[in-house]
Amino acid sequence: MTTMELHGIRIRRLRLVGVDRAYDVDFRQNQKVRNLSVVAGAFSSGKTAVLEFIAYGLGAKRHPRHQEVLRRVRSCLLEVELSGVPHVIERSVGEPSKVAFVRRGTLDTPALSRPESRSIEPAGAADSLSALLLAHCKLEAVQLREAPTRRESRTDPLSFRDLMWLAFLPNERVADKNFLFENDYMRKHKLKQVVDVVFGVHDDRAVELGQRIRDLGTRLAHAKAELAAARLFVEEHSGPPVPRDSLPPQEFEGELADITVQLRALDEAAQAGTSFAARLRREHQRAAQASRHAAGVLRDCETQLARMLPLRAQYADDLLKLRMLEEARQLFDPLSVTTCPACLNRLPSPPSLTEGLCSLCSHELSHDDASLTLTLGASDSIREPLDVAAEIRSTKARLKEITVYIEDLDSSLAALKLRAEDAALAEEQAAGAVDEATAPTVSPFLAARDDLQRRREEVLRELQHAENLTKLQEGLTKRVAAVERHEAQISRLREELDRIGDAAQDRDVIIGRISNRYGELLRQWQYPKLSQPLIDTNLIPYVRGDNYREASSGARTLLTLAWQLAVFEIAIETNAAHPGFLMIDSPQKNLGHGGGGTVDQVIADAIVIDDFYHHLSTWLADHGAGAQLIVADNSPPLLAAGDVVVRFTRDETRPPYGLIEDETTAEEERITP
Repeated sequence: MTTMELHGIRIRRLRLVGVDRAYDVDFRQNQKVRNLSVVAGAFSSGKTAVLEFIAYGLGAKRHPRHQEVLRRVRSCLLEVELSGVPHVIERSVGEPSKVAFVRRGTLDTPALSRPESRSIEPAGAADSLSALLLAHCKLEAVQLREAPTRRESRTDPLSFRDLMWLAFLPNERVADKNFLFENDYMRKHKLKQVVDVVFGVHDDRAVELGQRIRDLGTRLAHAKAELAAARLFVEEHSGPPVPRDSLPPQEFEGELADITVQLRALDEAAQAGTSFAARLRREHQRAAQASRHAAGVLRDCETQLARMLPLRAQYADDLLKLRMLEEARQLFDPLSVTTCPACLNRLPSPPSLTEGLCSLCSHELSHDDASLTLTLGASDSIREPLDVAAEIRSTKARLKEITVYIEDLDSSLAALKLRAEDAALAEEQAAGAVDEATAPTVSPFLAARDDLQRRREEVLRELQHAENLTKLQEGLTKRVAAVERHEAQISRLREELDRIGDAAQDRDVIIGRISNRYGELLRQWQYPKLSQPLIDTNLIPYVRGDNYREASSGARTLLTLAWQLAVFEIAIETNAAHPGFLMIDSPQKNLGHGGGGTVDQVIADAIVIDDFYHHLSTWLADHGAGAQLIVADNSPPLLAAGDVVVRFTRDETRPPYGLIEDETTAEEERITP
């Protein structure tokens, strides 16, 4: 294949990123995309989830919501080739994301460009993920009429999800009686439109091409305006555009690494050249330690002195108050009841309680009143008087001790200051000795180190400038590529418009080729009693003159597989606008070979699954070179053993257990309440 490699989509790798690890499925061999990849494994191990996550990465609305997925996975990264260029598409997992991030490069290499935000809805938006993918399938800006038979019908933009009907055959559609959406009128007619658009044989082809050319012309004008504005911005902020290959940041990074090595070597050489001064450095360290100790002792002494002075003043104040109290006792009566309040003569004895009566007024007192009165009257006999003299002696003693301690601190302060000054001077002299001994040796190293540091700063500035210019150039390159892509698409559509013929006649030819391939596939697969295999103009498959819906379950498996493969193979061989890959889930469904469902014994006995895989390998090696097929199968035959990219066992002793391989049965039982 030559032309096919220039457009389309190929799946390289799927990576599900979790909290502490990632889960990968690789569809490459020797760094190149495999033409046939088989995902094998037991039931409920994650085979279908692999295909569904690929579809999610390409814009599907939902992703698998198994409990192990929601517990472990946080984002889905899909590495694809878009027209031969590796890209990574990232979408979050949990609540279906409304946006995808697309960047050039692979999962294992640094991004070649900044991630570009692409919306999921609406699909027809110019900045949507669907528009990007359709552009690489030569289907950008395609509009589908809601009512195909009415020319004035409204149109809807083609979505990549519509195109996935021809690129993904899920398990629920295999052998389904509603395979062609017969129960949904709108989807049925849209599928027919999608097939016609892919092969370029739909009605009003000329009108549709003209509309696409006009739409692309509008986008081209917008892209050119953006490019002109970007060029003006670059010229204003960084001068004329500089070719990208003349600004390799890697060269500056290499120079920075060399400077770092030189600095390290210079430091080692300086240390080796000054090893003779080790004794002087030790002496300086001891002097510095002594200086710090002397300064600490002086600081402690000053702190103690500052705290003791207010304390001494407080004790002196207390002593003054005690002396005032002593003098007051000599001047004033202690206020006990010793004088008659009526005649003011001194009582011969203190008041007392006699038979419940007060001795002064003969008033009868209760027990509580008596005690209070007697306490007041007999205060001198009940309360102990304060020994002021003892308190004065105690306060004088403490004041003397504090005064002596302060005098000692004050007398030692001068000596401590002198000792601290001597220690600081000794440290300064030791440092001077070290400098004097090492200066002749160190000075050249210091000059060289300063020069290297200046060069390092210059390189950092140049690196920042180069990175800024590179980012600007990336923006220009992206806009130039968009302009060139739109121009190429318009040119191709105009050529196609010039070559357009009778769409109905062309469609009959394409349907005829698909129908013939459909019959060939059934013959190769040894379909029992095969006669009159046919796909009619409405794309409905027939066999033995009957609609596929009349066939048995196993027969419908073969008929739906043959239909899907026939469309895919003819699209590849005619270089049609197909994505270029096809995913098939459970090709052995109802055939009794591990495909699940109800086994159709008649078909199962007649069909050999080896014939299915043999055809895939043979076609991919010849007419299908460059295309990609991904098959999820419970038990592929030995013939396909070399094409198995991963095999899920659901056996803890034989990893990988499943797609989320650290979610085993024991783990599930532990988590489940």
